Amino acid sequence: MATDRLGDMRLFVEATELKSLSAAGRKLGISPAAASARLIKLEATLQSKLFDRTTRSLRLTDEGLVFLRYSKIALQAIHDAEVALLDKQATVKGKLRISASVDLGRNLLSPWIEEFSSLHSDLNIALTLTDSNSNLIQDNVDIAIRFGLPDNDLLVARFLAPNWRVLCASPEYLKKNGIPKTPEDLIHHKFIVLVTESGPLNEYYFSSNEQDTKFLVKMDEAWETNDSVQAKMWAIAGHGITRKIIWDITSEVRKGALELVLTKYIRNEAGIYAVMHKNKYIAPRMRAFLDFLIKKFENLEANALRQLPHP
Repeated sequence: MATDRLGDMRLFVEATELKSLSAAGRKLGISPAAASARLIKLEATLQSKLFDRTTRSLRLTDEGLVFLRYSKIALQAIHDAEVALLDKQATVKGKLRISASVDLGRNLLSPWIEEFSSLHSDLNIALTLTDSNSNLIQDNVDIAIRFGLPDNDLLVARFLAPNWRVLCASPEYLKKNGIPKTPEDLIHHKFIVLVTESGPLNEYYFSSNEQDTKFLVKMDEAWETNDSVQAKMWAIAGHGITRKIIWDITSEVRKGALELVLTKYIRNEAGIYAVMHKNKYIAPRMRAFLDFLIKKFENLEANALRQLPHP
């Protein structure tokens, strides 16, 4: 190969992260002039402009964004291959990149990650909490904890735990406004609705006698937030009924901060899965973390979840 393509990729990725081609060159032991020459040669080889450059800033072009995405994948794949060979697929080390929903991440995964990392001193963590599904390729994620199976053939999933959604409210709210006995009773209540990039989650589905019914919350009469933790805090404060996954409010229900309503109408739902790239090497850190998660979910399900209403 006439050029050091991998070296050029590393220089390019470092430049995007440091927002400076000179700084990237210094980090890699390359002079500013040599770094600039290599970038120009790389752009010529790719027949694409990767940066809009000024004397003070670098801005990725659309072509640069595409090349950055796949450069990170290529460099990560090489790193994983080196780790596999050097560690003989045994040592848990390197950076583990995880994505999860906000409530699930803060309430369960965060303390579990602390425990897992304490067992592996050479492990570093990158945790992204979002209530929107992560793009594993674009966001450079190793493992995404999601509800339901992926609909992409490039992804694989490992089952972690069952899941279902429930309606809940504070004891004070229910004492003041009454406890709904049927889904039709919800018309007399106030609500707290989570709003995602796809829109408000204001359609509540119920199951009874093998038939599904739907209740639509009117958004002009609801409290709304894009933060699932905030929605739970408002419910605890007595501002209305909200819908949560059972894992998110297990602790609050056991403590009496929240009460479940309409439990005989709970529907079966898709479980919780760990989603990964199909063709990506499963590094020791990923495999160890998956095994750790499965045991944690199993223990919590046996000790806490089974005491609560099921579908």
